[in-house]
Amino acid sequence: MKKFKGLDCILLIDDEEANNFLHQMVIEHAKIDTFVQTTYNGVEALEFLTCTGKFSRAKDFPQPGIIFLDINMPKMNGWEFLEEYVKLPEEQKGKIVMAMLTSSLNQDDIDKSNKNTNLKGFINKPLTAAKLMTVIENNFPISEIKTY
Repeated sequence: MKKFKGLDCILLIDDEEANNFLHQMVIEHAKIDTFVQTTYNGVEALEFLTCTGKFSRAKDFPQPGIIFLDINMPKMNGWEFLEEYVKLPEEQKGKIVMAMLTSSLNQDDIDKSNKNTNLKGFINKPLTAAKLMTVIENNFPISEIKTY
């Protein structure tokens, strides 16, 4: 298992259960030592980050090091999530690395993503081990390798 400093949690924000399951499996098969939390829309993700709503008893969950964010979701889509995310206190945002993980091929989405300073990338689904490792290696130092 590989442990990366500052990567105690990866937050997946996607309304498709199958996508979340697949992306969790990719992370597991990449042998990344991290907690993975899934949420199904921007509202749930904000609740996770602020320990409110259904996550009000989740004070012990680690803060995400990475957020993979889908665009098209019910209740609050990815763009709306980003609008609310910037309003969070700095201690809740921490040093989170956020990337759009989407099936969108819309050039407007790509351009909007590239202009957003909170996003570190625009990745087309599905998440693969290579895409995951690119995000990790560009943003987190490896702290130890455990074998088990």
